Amino acid sequence: MNRFMDVAKENARMGVEQGDGGPFGAAIVDKDGNIIANGNNKVIKSKDPTAHAEIVAIREACKKLNTYDLSEYILYTNCEPCPMCLSAIIWSNIKKVYYACTKEDAGKIGFRDDIIYDFLKGKEKNLIELKQIDRDECIEEFNKYKENGIIY
Repeated sequence: MNRFMDVAKENARMGVEQGDGGPFGAAIVDKDGNIIANGNNKVIKSKDPTAHAEIVAIREACKKLNTYDLSEYILYTNCEPCPMCLSAIIWSNIKKVYYACTKEDAGKIGFRDDIIYDFLKGKEKNLIELKQIDRDECIEEFNKYKENGIIY
C-alpha cells in the first residue's frame, strides 16, 4: 500500500474511533515526501459541516506554511473528494490528488455527494433556492477591489 494513503487511511480510522465524524482521512505531502498536514473528518466533533478530512488538512497546511497556495503539494485521501472538498482543493491550487474509495463507495454507506453533483449538472433543482438580489448595490466592492489591483 502507498505509505501516504496508509496515513490517510489511519487518519480515517482514528477519527471514527474518536467519534470525530465519518470514515475519511487525508494527508498533504511535499515533493520531498514529507507529510505537511493530516486531516480526518471532524464534522460531528466540531459540529461543522465543512470539517471534512481534506479541508481539515488544507487548513492545517495553510496555517503551518503561512500561505493559501499549496500548488507544490500533493493530497492523499482515502475517498474521492466531495464537491466541496474538490472546490477547496482547486482553490488551494493543489494539482495532484490520489484517492482510494470512490464517491459511489461513499454513497453506499450513506453519504449524499450524488445530489450535489446532480445539482451542479443542472439537475436536483429543488435542492436549494438560489436567487440573485441587489447586485447593483453590491458590485461596488468588486469594482474597488479590481481598481486596487489585488490579485490572488
